[in-house]
Amino acid sequence: MDVVIATEDPLATDVQALLLVHLAFAREVTPEMHVHALGVDGLLDSSLTVFGARRDGELLGIGGLRQLNSRHGELKSMHTSQAARRQGVGRAIVVHVLRVATERGYERVSLETGTMDSFAPARALYSAMGFTRCNPFGEYTDNPYSLCMSLGLGGPSGPATS
Repeated sequence: MDVVIATEDPLATDVQALLLVHLAFAREVTPEMHVHALGVDGLLDSSLTVFGARRDGELLGIGGLRQLNSRHGELKSMHTSQAARRQGVGRAIVVHVLRVATERGYERVSLETGTMDSFAPARALYSAMGFTRCNPFGEYTDNPYSLCMSLGLGGPSGPATS
């Protein structure tokens, strides 16, 4: 069966379990003051929508879209379960988030990810999808542990392809 992506409740047991794995990973490989992964409370913020990718009901990955302003969104809380990696789950979530961002009228989606080797697969995915390095935005700072990336969105058809 194909992967189904839908809005998720951050309080759902399996969403919380995958979120705990995400937070543990971030805390393991990133200096404490530079961990930007959100806990459940952060995911309950009304400016953020959490999406889950499921196959046969099993949660394989999560990702969020935070509204920064009426034209700018942030890709947030991306994590794919270890068992589902290299199966296109992360890419499917990013595509879904970009589609939703376009529907909401955002002109740009940005993200922050780590610079450590552990984050290389994420950086490769984002680069392959057209995200490019940008200056820090929001609460992020210029530091050796963070990389900010951004993607301009086209009209109703989705991300710009220029």
